Amino acid sequence: MVLVAKRGVDLSKAVIFGAGNIGRGFIGQLFSESGYEVCFVDIDVELIDRLNNDWAYPLHLVSNHGQVQLVIAPVSAVHAGKVSQVVDVLRGCTLGATAVGVRALPHVAPVIANAVQQRLVGDIDLPLNLIICENRQNAGAYLRSLVYEHLSEEEKEYADRFLGLVDTVIGRMVPPLPEDLRVEEPTLIRAEPYKQLPVAKNMFRGTIPDVVSMQAEDNFEAFTAMKLFIHNAGHAALAYFGFLLGYQYGWEALENADIYTDVRGVMQESSEAISKKYHIDPVALDAYSQELIQRFQNKALGDTLFRLGRDPMRKLSPEDRLVGAARLVEEVGNIPRFLPKAIAAGYHFHHPQDEISLEVHGLINSLGIEGAIQKISGISPNETLGQWVLQAYNHQTMSF
Repeated sequence: MVLVAKRGVDLSKAVIFGAGNIGRGFIGQLFSESGYEVCFVDIDVELIDRLNNDWAYPLHLVSNHGQVQLVIAPVSAVHAGKVSQVVDVLRGCTLGATAVGVRALPHVAPVIANAVQQRLVGDIDLPLNLIICENRQNAGAYLRSLVYEHLSEEEKEYADRFLGLVDTVIGRMVPPLPEDLRVEEPTLIRAEPYKQLPVAKNMFRGTIPDVVSMQAEDNFEAFTAMKLFIHNAGHAALAYFGFLLGYQYGWEALENADIYTDVRGVMQESSEAISKKYHIDPVALDAYSQELIQRFQNKALGDTLFRLGRDPMRKLSPEDRLVGAARLVEEVGNIPRFLPKAIAAGYHFHHPQDEISLEVHGLINSLGIEGAIQKISGISPNETLGQWVLQAYNHQTMSF
């Protein structure tokens, strides 16, 4: 990797918006191992100062088999509020990522737009590809629409040619660090060893960069469905079934044979539907589900049911992980048996630290469970799916 002086672009540098769990815990590792010097953009002043002082950070990959300690370097960081500096960094590279959360993308968009404008003025004819690591379907297209709000027609034409906003699905689990460890080592990140990054092949501009463990896929819609309706649905089901029986951690709940069976059933129903719709080998999907269950049993991660189940308003919405999966099962002509139980369990989930879950229970109290599932999940109590959800909810109420 060499400096292209005449264009002002350094092919050895990559930028990541967001120095949090996914930014440092996954994408930073992949970029670094691919030979890039990584510059993070964040708002945490203490973290930024430490990264700039150390030019590195520790990443511990933990599993039930032990721990691998890595040092990710070289790295640097820029405060997101120093827009001109961020634009300079973005203007001068060809690869980057966002890992800031969907709600922060409107703040990132004008910075990207500014960099596009600077690259056009500088006659830079090299692409800038950003991998959009956000928990939203069609995140790349969404971010492009936000960026284009700040561009002229000429600048949009340039961005069409040289700005790649690439969809991905993040499979690695990176729970928040316990407070005592975070205080002891502010830059430390702990994650599972899983290391695959599928990306939408057709969304890149120019040559697809060579990034460790990145897989450019043609049938990317299937990978999105797998992440949402198998991985995320399995996690949500685990959280909600586990909460009903008073467990705290995911691995702990999975040691209960009934919960294991129900979570596995949710994932199998989704797998069979995805196999039918996207023509994927059912054996491969079943293997994927089994591997996920094993990863869910990672005690070293300390993943809590609270983290997996929080914000049930979103997780029980019509197109999200559980209801969306049930609808897909219906779409391909199958009958969901386990998914209605998981949806029902989601309506029992409430936690004092999760205001959204308390809002859900407020709706149940004011509208009744029938009105709540209609409003939140778009499920009519008169349809078959609604009847199954209500039956499971009432049964769980008696057992709760």
